[in-house]
Amino acid sequence: MLAHPCPVLLLTLWITMAQVSGQEDKEKTTELKDLLSMIDLDELMKKDEPPLTFPRTLEEFEYAFNEQGQLRHTTTGEAFVFNAREDLHRWNQKRYEALGEIITEHVYELLEKRCNMTKEIVPVDASEDEPTSFIYLSPDALSNPSCLLVLIQGGGVVRAGQWARRLIINQDLDSGTQIPFITHAMQEGYGVVVLNPNENHLELERPDGAPPSPSPPSPTDEPPAEKRERKDDKEGRKKRDFYEKYRNPQKERETDQIPIRENSSPEEHVLYVWDHFVSKAAAKNVLVMAHSYGGLAFVELMTHREAQVKSRVCAVALTDSVHNIWLQEASKGVQDWMQQHCRNWVSSPEPLDTPMEPMLPDCPRVSAGTERHELTSWRSFHSIFTFFSEALEAQAEAHAEDGGSAVTTRSRNKHDDL
Repeated sequence: MLAHPCPVLLLTLWITMAQVSGQEDKEKTTELKDLLSMIDLDELMKKDEPPLTFPRTLEEFEYAFNEQGQLRHTTTGEAFVFNAREDLHRWNQKRYEALGEIITEHVYELLEKRCNMTKEIVPVDASEDEPTSFIYLSPDALSNPSCLLVLIQGGGVVRAGQWARRLIINQDLDSGTQIPFITHAMQEGYGVVVLNPNENHLELERPDGAPPSPSPPSPTDEPPAEKRERKDDKEGRKKRDFYEKYRNPQKERETDQIPIRENSSPEEHVLYVWDHFVSKAAAKNVLVMAHSYGGLAFVELMTHREAQVKSRVCAVALTDSVHNIWLQEASKGVQDWMQQHCRNWVSSPEPLDTPMEPMLPDCPRVSAGTERHELTSWRSFHSIFTFFSEALEAQAEAHAEDGGSAVTTRSRNKHDDL
């Protein structure tokens, strides 16, 4: 009769087999690496990868905006196709980014021609040879005695006049740009200021062989947690670099970034525009609309100019704002003021304007009627202008009770026109 095998003996045998198997896998991995090292990956992949050069105009891309503001192919009439080349994601992404730069210039043109806005250079005292940015002003932005609307976009690649590049390309101009907000505000009799918080540096191509320019000194104040980028560990970076070399051997141009004075971050830009434009405007009441990171930049403005903001700003509409009153160390006075004068339309499956549970003791939160972050501004369009109208009417009543003159604005019942 055979005896039952000892559990300890079986465990020992299993461990020994695993070690042998592991050793064999390690040897195979080493052999594969040796084999790959003998292959000239650069030469191998150059045959398959298209050049990273793209059209410079919409016409050359063979795209145009139709009467509905939708981007369509001029020959097929189809919407934009991201995967123009299968299995070349990075090339497709570069193509998309090139189109995005053209879209940015197109939106600037619309701001100037359709909205009759003018470009104002910042810093206002910039010399001829220093980097600059710009904002857009309506003709009466600084002289309108009644009301001024300030538009602050979110972070990323979007520039003045845009909420979301993705929406402009894949949906339409109305949902992705600030143009409907600008034109409606003008119909209501508001002056308008369009900020450009992501234009923070001048990018210059670095000559071949030149060392990178030293990074600009970091500000003494630590940036908010939402803005910090998580650094990849060393091993993860090696894997990514190896993959990129395998898939995309073409070397991209190397650039240096020269920061724009007093506008080197969204927070700096918002503060600068407040000090040099908004605070000097004639309007008795200032309205603010800020999306995503723009909400954080506005709260940062409040922490630096609390008294000024409280005395000038009548209402603030936020859309899916990423501000954090605790991390940004907003005072109790700022928090109380936001409770009374701010409203945040957040991404949610609930119907538009449904009250949402508060996350922090700052401003009331309501549903934007969409779960898509980038759509929150457009879906809240009518609700935001209703909110502004109610705030202005309440302000006028308060002035009347105090014996002051009421603020004159045009009718607030034009939402259906858009």
